[in-house]
Amino acid sequence: MNDKTFTIAEINSFLKGDVEGYYSGKLTGPENIDSALTSQITFIRDKKFEKKWHTSKASVAIVNKNVSIEPGEKRAFIKVDNVDLAMSQILSIYALPLAEVKNEQHVTAIVDPSAIIGKGVKIGAGCFVGPRTIIGDYTILYPNVTILDDCEIGNNNVFWSGSVIRERTVIGSNCIFHPNATIGADGFGYRPCPEVGLVKIPHIGNVMIGDWVEIGANSCVDRGKFSSTVIGTGCKIDNLVQIGHNSVLGNFCIMAGNSGLAGSVKLGNGVVIGGSASIKDHTVIGDGAVIGAGSGVTGDVAAGVTMLGYPALVAKDTLKQWAFVKRITKERSSI
Repeated sequence: MNDKTFTIAEINSFLKGDVEGYYSGKLTGPENIDSALTSQITFIRDKKFEKKWHTSKASVAIVNKNVSIEPGEKRAFIKVDNVDLAMSQILSIYALPLAEVKNEQHVTAIVDPSAIIGKGVKIGAGCFVGPRTIIGDYTILYPNVTILDDCEIGNNNVFWSGSVIRERTVIGSNCIFHPNATIGADGFGYRPCPEVGLVKIPHIGNVMIGDWVEIGANSCVDRGKFSSTVIGTGCKIDNLVQIGHNSVLGNFCIMAGNSGLAGSVKLGNGVVIGGSASIKDHTVIGDGAVIGAGSGVTGDVAAGVTMLGYPALVAKDTLKQWAFVKRITKERSSI
């Protein structure tokens, strides 16, 4: 139960926005505009949500400064430059504490004597830390985390239950690994062999992960075949994402759920991969490119380009094709 409440003035002390209108009550928490109650705060980021304001029960909304509507009687807006960033701040101040790992090392955890454990590290029940692994200061291992041999882990990382970090993985600082994330599993590689059918290709590389990376539940980052699979600083990986062996992600890339990179894909900085998109092996995607949800990329993509469709084309060309097919379908159905 969240018992945190704030006045509009207290909330605006965090946001530094401009208040328009008046509401004197306490605000009990954030909620979407359709479900919000009188005591809750909501968000209006564009015209679609402006249209819903008059039927919403919310008394206060965070809005962009160019909002075209008024708050109305006994209601108020907090005008900000970026509603989405303000939403992040609001969620932070109402957030409840995370689950605790109370012991520095739970009695059921197994930590190899050769491992080096930093100050303030918490290791929960059922965890395993392998030989010669280094874990930096104030890192938290929730119950049943496995970190195998010769890993190097930086400071202030969080490993949620079930995450597995395979041998020789290198991880920076301030990263989050959600439940059952698997880092450093074997890459997917086999070759035909007359004697046995398929021969497994050994993957003798590792995974290297920068700072401030977040990897979602049940996502997999495979180890390199020869050298390293690399996840750049600030990358955010959703749940159920597959990153193949020897792929290299630049800084601040985003991959949404169920998307996947085949082996040796290279992403520039700030690339966005939509949900369920798939990228062919050895493809290069330039800085700031966007791959639409469900797209299938089979060739290199230039910097800043948005691709869409299966197979993926430049988005404006795909939209033209879809419009053409829709028009033809409509014309034929009327015959």
